[in-house]
Amino acid sequence: MTSAPRSIRISINALGGQGGGVLADWIVDLAEHAGWVAQATSVPGVAQRTGATVYYLELCPPDPAGREPVLALMPIPGDVDLVIASELMEAGRAIARGFVTPDRTVLVASSQRVMAISEKSEPGDGEMPGAKVVAAAQAASRRLVLADFHALAERHGSVISAALFGAVAASEALPFARDDFEAAIRRGGLGVEASLRAFAAAFERASGGAMDLPTSPSKLQPRVVTGGAAHRRIAAELPEPARTNAELGVARCLDFQNGAYANLYLDRLARLAAADAQFGGERFDWRLTREAARYLALWMTYEDVIRVADLKTRGRRLERVRAEVRAQDDQIVEVSEFMHPRFEEVCDTLPHSIGARLEGSPRARRWFGGLFRQGRQVSTTRLAGFLLLFGIARLRALRPFSHRHHIETERIEAWLASALNAARNNYDLGVEIIGLQRLVKGYGETHERGLRRYGAILATLAPLVDQAGAAQTAGVLAKAALKDDTGRLLAREITAAGGAPMVEVAAL
Repeated sequence: MTSAPRSIRISINALGGQGGGVLADWIVDLAEHAGWVAQATSVPGVAQRTGATVYYLELCPPDPAGREPVLALMPIPGDVDLVIASELMEAGRAIARGFVTPDRTVLVASSQRVMAISEKSEPGDGEMPGAKVVAAAQAASRRLVLADFHALAERHGSVISAALFGAVAASEALPFARDDFEAAIRRGGLGVEASLRAFAAAFERASGGAMDLPTSPSKLQPRVVTGGAAHRRIAAELPEPARTNAELGVARCLDFQNGAYANLYLDRLARLAAADAQFGGERFDWRLTREAARYLALWMTYEDVIRVADLKTRGRRLERVRAEVRAQDDQIVEVSEFMHPRFEEVCDTLPHSIGARLEGSPRARRWFGGLFRQGRQVSTTRLAGFLLLFGIARLRALRPFSHRHHIETERIEAWLASALNAARNNYDLGVEIIGLQRLVKGYGETHERGLRRYGAILATLAPLVDQAGAAQTAGVLAKAALKDDTGRLLAREITAAGGAPMVEVAAL
């Protein structure tokens, strides 16, 4: 009695919208037209990168005895022949689940990165190191085919599923000829020519021993666009190591407000640079001024309702959305924005005297608070929704008189004063205090949470200014605040440093 032929087990790990279902259909069609028995199942995750859909396929050759195969519904760790990953971290997840093993698994993966929600929501730099995933993939797989198949597909006007299909054909993990793969694409009937172009390019790339290292999706090289009077001020008033950051800071302030606001940024920075010179900044490569040029610009361009409305109604944003969804010129794209302004943010937008009075009034909070308990969806591709946000964005001319601007001005001045006071006797501590700004970002509850942690750290450092290890303590506290979103790690470190957690901002 002969044993039944063994099936080929395939796992496809794809993000929402990347065509994992199309790829699975092509493979099933490929096998069935060769007379094989094929089965495909899927476990859908959540689209937009919070999860991935895992497609599991089994392909079984004809049994000479005519027996029907019994096929599984899900991949089993250690028993997968081919893993296809549409993104580098999806390859990492497949490895972590045990689907990739050195004795049997061919791993075909795209090296591009799509930031996961967990990476984006990390208070600090939450990006996972792609090099570690590549090393793990090389060690875990029988054969690794790794290239930026997403970029390759884009260059040929197609989607990544077509490029991955070509890479699979070149990997020889499946016992079918190239012509059979291409015939499956033709039978699909949609985007055939573009898919075949991407297939051919990926086949050639993978046949040549593809191995592309991953590129970071977040670390882009900035462009310096400042010129004129601001450029001359920077050259005349700031040390050379700080000038690039200052140029970028001016450009950011111009985009946020206007030329007067950019000059205010340079006034503050020049004042700090003069103090830095007195502290011997040249011996320290002007780190205080260099870091202040970066973080001062970030604080001065805080996120408020006006800023959010401005960014959501810019023409470049709609162009980017249309490009991401690959909309044709004759296609209509609907964009729905989820907005959840709070009572405090409305008060922030009002003139300072009015906003402060309303925010401090329990009666006003009771009267108006109910209007802001639920979020709303605003379509910026419809006239009413666009005009609403466009009108809010035009309030930027009134921003210098707003309650929020008044508050942020006080916070910025107190922060700079704290850093200068510390740097007078402890240069490294002053630099660390400047860097604490990275805790204060975002808007709404995210901003408030970061501000509380910033204040708690400043209060903890206040009695430690004259101690030799104060700068190191500041660095430890900042890392704890950025590493743990719950705040528990920061609370423990503050207690260990002798402070009380989560108090209001204290000037050193």
